[in-house]
Amino acid sequence: MYDIPHVDLSTKVSKVEWQTRVELAACYRLLVMHGWDDLIYTHVSARIPGTEELLINAFGLSFEEVTASNLVKIDIDGNIIDPDSPFEINPAGFTIHSAVHHARPEDQCALHLHHSDATAVASSKEGLLPYSQYAAFALASMSYHHYEGLAVDHNEIISLQQDLGSANFMLLRNHGALTMGKTIGDAFMHMYDLLRACEIQVKLQHGAGDVINVNHKVIQGIKAQANIVHTGLTGGQKAWPAMMRRVKRAYPDFDK
Repeated sequence: MYDIPHVDLSTKVSKVEWQTRVELAACYRLLVMHGWDDLIYTHVSARIPGTEELLINAFGLSFEEVTASNLVKIDIDGNIIDPDSPFEINPAGFTIHSAVHHARPEDQCALHLHHSDATAVASSKEGLLPYSQYAAFALASMSYHHYEGLAVDHNEIISLQQDLGSANFMLLRNHGALTMGKTIGDAFMHMYDLLRACEIQVKLQHGAGDVINVNHKVIQGIKAQANIVHTGLTGGQKAWPAMMRRVKRAYPDFDK
């Protein structure tokens, strides 16, 4: 009843798929290490490069139980590709991921969390405010999606896609946060920035005194700077190997 079915796909899938599996499993473990997980809920999904196939967590596993082999391979509509897989996915939770992967074929990864501070900021009328450098990174590529109930209605796919547009950061009103990335590392770094921005905003709003905002002109010019600092070979992919090593030290079995 409590055992996780054992699988080993390391020699049964392509090198590209296995690398994607290892990096995605690392991302799930990083969410645990940062305290960003929510029991068995929320998802990180990643496209296998060169395909229309996605990887996502098995429904019922905690994020600290996710490994490279027990990630589930699905098509972009959420259908499990391997009929012999012992795992299932949460089809209700996949609505958001299906929508954004359809809309953004150039992006590999979609990361969705229910972080408390992000939900608090998303639920305020003002949304994210320019209170920090982290906020400036996010505000340079920000979008919002109004709450439509549990994400089980396929009619919500269209509004999600329209609201996301070309943004890399989205606050889901009354719900949580979503980031997109051309790599898994980029999506993780985007979420790191967004959650730090939300944490700082919540702290400041509980304090006294006036807050100094980041100048609007700085925010307008920071997207190009963020592309250097937090994404691409000199950004997200520079930090990402260090994050992979950190996961390996904490969870030696994640890449099995």
